[in-house]
Amino acid sequence: MRAAMRPLPLLALAAALTASPALAEGPKVVASIKPVHSLVAAVMEGVAEPALIVRGAASPHTYAMKPSDAKALAAADLVFWIGPELEGFLDKPVTANAKKATSVTLLEAPGVTLLDAREGGAWEAHDHGHEHKHDHDHKHAHEDEHGHDEVNTHIWLSPANARAMVAAIAEALSAKDPANAAAYTANAERTARSIDALDAELKAALAPVAGKPFVVFHDAYQYFEAQYGLNGVGAITVNPERRPSAKRLSEIRAKIGGLGAACVFAEPQFEPALVNTIVEGTPAKKGVLDPEGADLKDGPGLYPALMRNIAASLKDCLGS
Repeated sequence: MRAAMRPLPLLALAAALTASPALAEGPKVVASIKPVHSLVAAVMEGVAEPALIVRGAASPHTYAMKPSDAKALAAADLVFWIGPELEGFLDKPVTANAKKATSVTLLEAPGVTLLDAREGGAWEAHDHGHEHKHDHDHKHAHEDEHGHDEVNTHIWLSPANARAMVAAIAEALSAKDPANAAAYTANAERTARSIDALDAELKAALAPVAGKPFVVFHDAYQYFEAQYGLNGVGAITVNPERRPSAKRLSEIRAKIGGLGAACVFAEPQFEPALVNTIVEGTPAKKGVLDPEGADLKDGPGLYPALMRNIAASLKDCLGS
């Protein structure tokens, strides 16, 4: 007669259940803004979670560093940001505080296509879609001649650029943390496929409003416009940190009338009163575009939600 099987002690049972190989503890990672954080979080999913500096509805154009940000940078192994052209507040802290970290400037990532920044106010026909594309080496020559603000820095609003950013993020993480390289690679491949599917979805959704003229708060959407055949005809301000002059506001009002701009879009991070001033007495409608996901939950899902929200706002205003 066989002896009855005895149940495993609780500690032995717990050990048996956790005996399968686990991912090694990931590096400490800091991301600058919500779209960058979302792409980094997608690549790190299942390994660790990156910290975010510009949280909530804050804007990198007006952000001031906090002591907690300096502490996060001091502990970081990797820092992902667009670059000093966008997050100027990080330029010195990355050097002064993140002394042990590898800094990854995504504006310089291989495969990222850069577009020239357009002038503020009304964009002339030859300026619209002004797509002087730069590779990494040409960008530096361009900056030396014209200054940092000659390049449009909102690179994540191009799906192709987002894929290039994901590849650069995975490469940097794998180099810093080889034990989890397979996880980073698999996550990056999955994220790239999801970006491709998102791109196809947005192309279909925006096709009915392609070519319809509109005005934005500042020139954050050029990559999005170029990808989907959209017709932004001007920006209220060239620099979100400064109130536009009365002359520029007059130019925009004239542009709305002259080209029949259907919509003028505000942004949640900035004062909406300017948009009210612009549209007063014109047939243009008001809308809101958010290039950074002010009201969205941080994490891997923010990037696709951000892109869908921009598309939905454009379609709702331009298509009605």
